[in-house]
Amino acid sequence: MKLQVLPARLDSAAANMAADFLMLRRYPGPESASARFRAYGWHRPAFTFGYSQKIDWVRAQLPSDAEGAELVRRPTGGGLVDHREDWTYALVIPRGHALEKVRAVESYRLVHEALRTALATCGQPAVLQERGEPALEAESENGEPAGCAMAKAPTVCFTRAELYDVVDVKTGEKIAGAAQKRTKEGLLFQGSVRRPSAVKVRDWDELGEAFVAELAKALGIEAEETPWPDFREGEHEALTEQYAAQEWTEAR
Repeated sequence: MKLQVLPARLDSAAANMAADFLMLRRYPGPESASARFRAYGWHRPAFTFGYSQKIDWVRAQLPSDAEGAELVRRPTGGGLVDHREDWTYALVIPRGHALEKVRAVESYRLVHEALRTALATCGQPAVLQERGEPALEAESENGEPAGCAMAKAPTVCFTRAELYDVVDVKTGEKIAGAAQKRTKEGLLFQGSVRRPSAVKVRDWDELGEAFVAELAKALGIEAEETPWPDFREGEHEALTEQYAAQEWTEAR
């Protein structure tokens, strides 16, 4: 098993969500037994929100300057995330790996410990939040996905830190959060690092490299750069259309 590191990309919010989900669900070929990581950006200002959130609540939380930004429901859980000033990543842990088998709170802690170490390597001292809402049990295909801050109530990410979020070592300000979804294929993380809260990071490409190295160490596997996957013809485009559709955004 390897930790496959995909090329960084800029895309629309819907296309980013589709790519993350396909990394988990329908990754082609024998590589399905490997873990996967990608960092990515956004073509336009964007907000995403957790699979189970109510659309009326989400719209009520949008800031006044969000007009014109993309708004997309994620496949993972969690709260509302502002992607206008963040560094975003996705991580897939395949079925059968030890990390995929543990409770959501433990996988959340282990991934964020790797990120915390990477941030420190890049000049940003950080710790994990040791107090917060009790974490949900590991989510299932039809269950309530655990997510950003893993709190049971609706949340706006980065307004407060919850259990095992990454926070500034001095101020306690939240630096990073994530959301998870578990299916029969494995475990998907979608994570966000707030750039204004990580002001001491010297180089964001360096952070990505350090994070990959720490993840590989934590997973007990070797990282390798991997070309963008050849999804089935039209598959990514079709799923992008689904995530961009009003019916998906307003499903709850």
